[in-house]
Amino acid sequence: MDVHPSVFKNIRVYWMAFIVYWGIVLFGYDTGIGGGVVSATYFLEHFGLLNADGSKNQKKVDAVSSNVVSVLQAGAFFGALGSAPLSAKIGRKYTLFIFSMIFCVGAILTTVASTPQRGLAEIYAGRVISGIGIGAISAVAPAFVSECSPKEVRGRITGLFQIMVATGVMISYFVNYGVGIHIPMGVNVWRIPFALQLVPAGVMFFGLFTAKASALSSTENKEALRNLAYLRREPEDSEEVLAEMAEIEAAIQEEKEARKGLGLREALFGKGNLVRFVIAFVIFFLQQWAGQNSVNYYAPQIFASIGFAARKNSLLASGIYGVIKVVATAVFIFFGIETLGRKLSLFVSAMGMGTLFFIIGALLKTHPPPALDANHPAPSPPPASKAMAAMLYIYVCFYSMGWGPLPWVYVSEIFPTRTRHYGLALASSSQWLWNFVVSKVTPDLVTDLGYKLFLMFATINIGGMAVFSLLIPETKGRSLEEMDVVFGSISKEQRRADIDKRAKEIHRSASSHSASTDQKV
Repeated sequence: MDVHPSVFKNIRVYWMAFIVYWGIVLFGYDTGIGGGVVSATYFLEHFGLLNADGSKNQKKVDAVSSNVVSVLQAGAFFGALGSAPLSAKIGRKYTLFIFSMIFCVGAILTTVASTPQRGLAEIYAGRVISGIGIGAISAVAPAFVSECSPKEVRGRITGLFQIMVATGVMISYFVNYGVGIHIPMGVNVWRIPFALQLVPAGVMFFGLFTAKASALSSTENKEALRNLAYLRREPEDSEEVLAEMAEIEAAIQEEKEARKGLGLREALFGKGNLVRFVIAFVIFFLQQWAGQNSVNYYAPQIFASIGFAARKNSLLASGIYGVIKVVATAVFIFFGIETLGRKLSLFVSAMGMGTLFFIIGALLKTHPPPALDANHPAPSPPPASKAMAAMLYIYVCFYSMGWGPLPWVYVSEIFPTRTRHYGLALASSSQWLWNFVVSKVTPDLVTDLGYKLFLMFATINIGGMAVFSLLIPETKGRSLEEMDVVFGSISKEQRRADIDKRAKEIHRSASSHSASTDQKV
């Protein structure tokens, strides 16, 4: 029985997103792997982080933990900023090629680190270099995918970003769990986790050879039309492809005429642009302080702080957390993101997370776990600790249905074509800047604040994120070119007139091409 072509109409877009987002697996894997590596007993012994009696020197452990995790974000911040001019000049696809190779250099450097004298310095340097690659990939990949996706399913396809992040984090937890159980001693405690970074990097690098450049980043109209038709699985002269191309070219032409010689100043302060840049910065500031990244980066330590003292227990609890995150994110991306809308999802997500963090903080205050003892950890966590772990599992479901995937989706939608690379670079750099801050201070916050850490996150979720979600415009179901109307850059009437004008020109060009072909035949 024949299958109707429309069943797989967007299969090429999904494939392109799948390939590009293997680079995003690196995002999740690299951010999740550091905390588990540093918590390994052999790592602490090898690099002199234990006291003479074999107990942890908590001050040194917190410092090294925060450094190993946070220098990745520091490199990513600069990688995200540096990606903007390069992707504007050579296109998204080739920018991803370059930064995937940079990432591999850093991954190799962290893998070969061995001696107590130079090992930490090599790990720090490798993490910075890897971070530069990851930061650029995180800025360019969502723009690439968003530009190639039809508006009807753009939220779902671009939302794959967060599924791949969650998958990377989950894999990192189970890699640390497997290494912790089967290889507790020796340099492979960190070499195996760091070496496995090269697998998703290689998949993305070689997979990019099968991807087409987006219509928006193609330098010639014929190439842009050809690539758009390929992605839509339609002939180049189809009404659907010509109409979409007309809308794209109308928006580009408007921006070229209004902002010739565009620079950073004009991009920021052009009509209707500043509010978009503010949203892009603030939405990731809030996302990073939602509490999720503190759990992501230091899951073993977080679970230990609520009573999972034994390393095996904390690593297993982290792995379960990662699985729930992947499943919850996938369910939301495929079944909820185009149903609930952006604003409602963000609001419900923030309120749910804030409520659960408040409950965890209250439980931890009234039922503090037994004092941690690395040499004689409790064989099983107490009932109150299990209840708090369950709350964290429910919390990650709320995170995954809103503030996990939607900031990337939202920011990739709101910018005009000509300034999208600036907007995504700012958003990604904001994400990595606050990522760096959160990852740097979390070990000290866990040690110093105790239950108050969860109350702090509850306040940010309810008082900041829930309120913010009510103030931003809804973007569900709108094309990228309509965003200029939403944010007041151009009137609805002027946009309609520009689209009609470009449509007539494209139809005339297509008719002339068809007539010329018929004459030759």
